[in-house]
Amino acid sequence: MEIGSQNNYLVAVIGAGPAGLYAAKQLASQGVYVVLINRDIKPGGLAEYGIYHSKHKMKGGLRKQFRRILEVPNIEYYGNLVVGKKGDLTLKELDALGFQAVLVTVGAQGTKWLGLPGEDLVGVYHAKDIVYHYNKLPPFSQKQFAIGKHVALIGVGNVMLDIARWLIRDVKVEQVTAVARRGPKEVKFTKKEMESVARNLDLEALDDEIERVAPLMEAVGQDAAAAKAFIHSALPKAQDPVSESCFTFEFLASPSRIIGGERGEVRGLEVEDTALVPKNGDTKAKRLGTKRILSVDTVIFCIGDRVDEDFGLPVRWNEFVKSPEPRYPVQGNSYEAYDPEAERPVDRVFVAGWSREASSGLVGVARKDGERGAQAVLQYFETQPLEENIAQVLEEFRSRLSKLSKKVVTKGEWQRLEVQEQAEAEKLGLEEFKFASNQEMLEVIERPTPQPAD
Repeated sequence: MEIGSQNNYLVAVIGAGPAGLYAAKQLASQGVYVVLINRDIKPGGLAEYGIYHSKHKMKGGLRKQFRRILEVPNIEYYGNLVVGKKGDLTLKELDALGFQAVLVTVGAQGTKWLGLPGEDLVGVYHAKDIVYHYNKLPPFSQKQFAIGKHVALIGVGNVMLDIARWLIRDVKVEQVTAVARRGPKEVKFTKKEMESVARNLDLEALDDEIERVAPLMEAVGQDAAAAKAFIHSALPKAQDPVSESCFTFEFLASPSRIIGGERGEVRGLEVEDTALVPKNGDTKAKRLGTKRILSVDTVIFCIGDRVDEDFGLPVRWNEFVKSPEPRYPVQGNSYEAYDPEAERPVDRVFVAGWSREASSGLVGVARKDGERGAQAVLQYFETQPLEENIAQVLEEFRSRLSKLSKKVVTKGEWQRLEVQEQAEAEKLGLEEFKFASNQEMLEVIERPTPQPAD
């Protein structure tokens, strides 16, 4: 690709989800030459593999935006390329190659667990893996999940509801129980999200459960009736049920262990009763010592994600460490990676999106943070001389990639794959089609591009 005279700086953006894509767009618009590096073959990240699989209109709109971003001439794309201590490239290699800055937007590639006895049993999963599975992200797309009839979901956020929706509307299990350490006032989903499964709620059981925890809620000034009304508010516009699945809640119940059977399978979930206690204007759960067992055969953790500790940056509290005194703050936030042991910023490395701070998982939030991370990089460039050897750095970078024993996917190849998947969807009469494995995608890239019909 020809380097225009208007390109004055060179940045590697790692991660091609919403944060990385919109950061690349922001940087490119200011004359920065961007190399966008992505773990997956296809760009999109959260928007491609995190949004519920049937939200075709939303995904289509986002893909259209991403397509326009990747058409920008001074953005190069390299997919199927992993950066990390155990990856194809390391941060130190990118620095040695001559990139003037690296913006890390890799998101939360790790999973968070509670460390309970029994987490290694057959039938225990993390929501992230299942979301990747039904969104057909390799290799999760090919993984088999042994889902039983009675499923416990740990957590009461929007991810829990996505998993509940999949279990109730796609898998059609008998029973789904959402387990929460705190009460119905602290649920983290929206009325809109609840509408997908509200008609499967066991309303009598819900009323009984809220009546049970009402005294403990009132003890900390919470309105049990209002919490109940919020959940019920999803009913008027709820989707028609497609299964006989029963959806219930267990509030003020902290998981303590997963009980296994003789063959190493899940047979139950032990929970400890909790009470609410005030803390810094909010509440926390206090264990009461009394325990009971829920009869379930599958447990899915919906409790959040964590960054990859093997990526190559210091980690604290599930996030990459940021400079406490940023030199290039944006709206009061730090986007500079930091080494707490050396007590100094990591030279020329910035973080944005989930890599900077655990988010709600909304595309709009990721976009804004990616753009702000780009602004921090641009502030840094104001203090740096122009790069005169962009073409040479890119040549060395591409030479390094050519020595890898794997296929790295370029922008043009990804565009060819997208055309092929669209053609398959039209042929099969589907709204969307995805090849389920990396091998299939790489083979398809080598095929001739289908020509549109006259």
